[in-house]
Amino acid sequence: MTAPGSHYFDEKPTTESAPRDVSLLLPDMNLTLRTDRGVFGYNRVDAGTKLLLLKAPPPSATSDLLDLGCGAGPIALTMARRAPAAIVWAIDVNERARDLCRANAELNGITNVRVCGPDDVPNDARFATIWSNPAIRIGKPALHEMLSRWFGRLTPDGEAVMVVHKHLGGDSLQSWLTTQGYPTTRLASGSGYRILRSTR
Repeated sequence: MTAPGSHYFDEKPTTESAPRDVSLLLPDMNLTLRTDRGVFGYNRVDAGTKLLLLKAPPPSATSDLLDLGCGAGPIALTMARRAPAAIVWAIDVNERARDLCRANAELNGITNVRVCGPDDVPNDARFATIWSNPAIRIGKPALHEMLSRWFGRLTPDGEAVMVVHKHLGGDSLQSWLTTQGYPTTRLASGSGYRILRSTR
């Protein structure tokens, strides 16, 4: 839910704030998340994100990890709980989303999440695991540029796991990633979503 002309991938949402708390219930944890208008997943954890969290392989236990497009933090916080010895970089262009993610980490007692804008990640950081529900609606050129940028920072044995709706180009994105040197397979499907796993 955004104001006219405002999107969840804007740097500074113009939508009036109206925070609400939601619960993320998973077999291995329960999290309370504060959400807000102007941020993806307002008033709920969306079905695609939930499917990713249910189907993704365990993240690397001790390396740097990345949540690409963190929103309010359901993916980053889940990664951090499942890999408490790792550092999870939670990045988003949306300032309101970053504030929510930081607050939600504190609310849930999670200390191994680093929230920042994309340009604030150290240049030498490399990621053993990337999880993402990417902002497909930014358009294909911008999406491809974003994925090329961050997939290029995977460690040699790293992997990226994404959720993409089939009607928003999940199958074509799988093919494109493979042609770019990131062999990509489908891990799972459900409710129209694809869970894609890419390697170097």
